[in-house]
Amino acid sequence: FLVSNPALTLACCAEGVMGSFPAHGTRSREEFQAWLDEMQEGMKRLEDSGKKPAPWAVNLVVHASNPRYPGDLELVEKYKVPVVLTSKGAPGDAIKRIHGWGAVALHDIANRRHAEKALEAGVDGVIAVAGGAGGHTGTINPFALMNEVRQLGDHFAVVLAGGQTTGRDVLAAEAMGADLAYIGTRFIATREAMAVEAHKDMILKTRATDVFLTASIDGAPANWLTPSLLAAGIDLDVLRTTLPGKIVAASENKKRWKDIYTAGHGVGNIEDIPAAAELCRRLVQQYREAKSELARTLAKSVAA
Repeated sequence: FLVSNPALTLACCAEGVMGSFPAHGTRSREEFQAWLDEMQEGMKRLEDSGKKPAPWAVNLVVHASNPRYPGDLELVEKYKVPVVLTSKGAPGDAIKRIHGWGAVALHDIANRRHAEKALEAGVDGVIAVAGGAGGHTGTINPFALMNEVRQLGDHFAVVLAGGQTTGRDVLAAEAMGADLAYIGTRFIATREAMAVEAHKDMILKTRATDVFLTASIDGAPANWLTPSLLAAGIDLDVLRTTLPGKIVAASENKKRWKDIYTAGHGVGNIEDIPAAAELCRRLVQQYREAKSELARTLAKSVAA
């Protein structure tokens, strides 16, 4: 939210990395439609230039409390978005329509029961949001979460989210049984991201111990950067004992998600703000190097 946009998404897709943005990252239906137009035009340019871009995705909040959901789904259907990420609600009705235009449907889950419900609804895969993810997050260790989700079978895709910032992490996610890795926080600190410079700069200066987990800001468990909470006049001791959704920043102009910044546990490994294309290439190179290193290690073990 307030980070990804068509420019960032297209830059990733051009490098063979699936990019996405949330429908609710736009302020109106009209702006969302303009973003979809930009994506269609951008993907066509990439294809016309001879590239084979990765598919792109849109995140839809399918909870009944989201007044824009029906209209946003209508637009996603109109533009035949190839991959749809659903979250915060029962995705059943949306899944039928998504499959109707041949798209892939992935749903956010934070535990095994969530995964069971999503699979019953007919999703193609789940996004396992483990502890350490930025913004709204799960709370379960990624090893434990992957084990429980994979107990349900291998007939569906699993995307692991939470704390990943390098190509080595992507390889580790694969070893744990994931089909894909979902990297969010690392892309906040890119040139194309909409995040304000103060947010990007704070990510460069913080570590995992500066990430504060609470449900008191907006009612759902989320990871926030402690320096931004303090700057908003929030007493952390009060935050720890306040009911979900009851905290209001001392300064009225400190808006959730805008002036209070989110990030995951991977912040401690982020030291620069590259272009998204450069970051994608870096991730691919790190992945290849880690895979080669692991192969050498395994070969030595066999030889021994």
